[in-house]
Order: sequence, then C-alpha cells, then structure tokens
Amino acid sequence: MSSSLRHLPNIISAARVLLVAPIVWSLLNNQFELAIWLFLIAGASDGLDGFLAKRFGWTSRLGGILDALADKALLVSTFVCLWWLGLFPGWLVLAVLGRDLLIVIGGAVYNWRIEAVEPEPTPISKLNTFLQIALAASGVVHLGFGGVPGWLIETLVWLVLATILLSGAGYVVEWSRRAREHGVRRND
Repeated sequence: MSSSLRHLPNIISAARVLLVAPIVWSLLNNQFELAIWLFLIAGASDGLDGFLAKRFGWTSRLGGILDALADKALLVSTFVCLWWLGLFPGWLVLAVLGRDLLIVIGGAVYNWRIEAVEPEPTPISKLNTFLQIALAASGVVHLGFGGVPGWLIETLVWLVLATILLSGAGYVVEWSRRAREHGVRRND
C-alpha cells in the first residue's frame, strides 16, 4: 500500500496545477468568493503534499519540480489577474515574472552545462513565496469582500519586491559559485 501511495504528493501537486484555470476564470468573471475557496483549496493541497512527502519520505525530483510549477502557475496567474483587475501595479507583475524566468532559465542552463538541478528553495525564496501568497490572498479577499487595508496591500507589495530582488540575486550568486566549483562541461 505504501508504494502505491508514494505518488500521492505528485498527484496532489498536479491537481493544484489544474486548479489554476478555474481560479483564473473565477477572478476574471468577478466570482471572487469562488476564487477565494479555490485559492484556499490550492493552499491546503500545497501544505498536504509537502507534509506527505516529508512525513513518509515520498520526496522525488519530479515532486519538487511539480510542487514549484504548481506554486508558480497559481501565483503568476493570480498576479496577472489582479493586475488586469487594476489592483496590482504592472511593474510588480513584471518583477514576479522576471524572477521566475531568471530561475527557470538559470536552472535550465545550469542543468545543461553543469549538473542536474535539485529544486532546493533558499530561505529568502521561501519567504518570497509566502509573501506572494499573502499578497495574492489579500488581493482576492479585498476584491471579494473589501476590508483589507490599503496600507497592508502596499506594504506587502514592497516586501514582495524586496524579496524578489534578494532571492533572484541569491540564486545567481549561488549557481555561479557552484558552476565555478564544478567547472563547465564542454560540449565538444
């Protein structure tokens, strides 16, 4: 039974990716209460897949990639929707996209030229993801029910930007250090 359940965290992450489309639809169609519930389900599933993977040792490279993909798909699409709806500034969405592209392209190049990349988020990257979730959730709740103070959203915007810059720079520094230590493979 345990061997058949070991893929459960990956299935949960894949299901979270599938939740992105209904969340986007609900946001763009002003169905904010539905968006909030779907966002909560996505958040709970993120916690559940992580718990199961760590508690039972059901971790895998695929699981790490799926989990990160699900998080990024949800956050980027939510940020784009909240920009489209006039709540978030465009420069913040560009910063979120830029950091994610930096990580994906940098990881792909590192994987191709140096060694296989094992997804291992840094503490500042984890903080950035937490702040992005807090900001996205605050934005959705604000649109759905109001009552989220403007100063809270503004503070989160600036904290997200600061951690985007710090985590993006951190990945560049760390991967550069590792590349120097391992040397670059020659494709002759």
